[in-house]
Amino acid sequence: MRPGSLSQQYKDPAAKTGAYWQLSYTHKMRSRTRYVRPEEVTHLKPLLANFKRFRVLVDRCVDLSIQIADHQTELRRAEPAESR
Repeated sequence: MRPGSLSQQYKDPAAKTGAYWQLSYTHKMRSRTRYVRPEEVTHLKPLLANFKRFRVLVDRCVDLSIQIADHQTELRRAEPAESR
């Protein structure tokens, strides 16, 4: 897994010449940018896709955990005071 996004940049964007690959990501509140060799792109793309999938699953887990905690709080509040 690897965080970030991969984009193709150009030394001369107007003429779209001098293409190169760039990896951008943020880690520990710090943005970082790395140049990527063309032969490394095919290896890097699945790593980036795996990290995106991981983040989706983590976000889903957090959402469900919040729902469970909220539901438990509602159940506790609904109980009569003497049974607590």
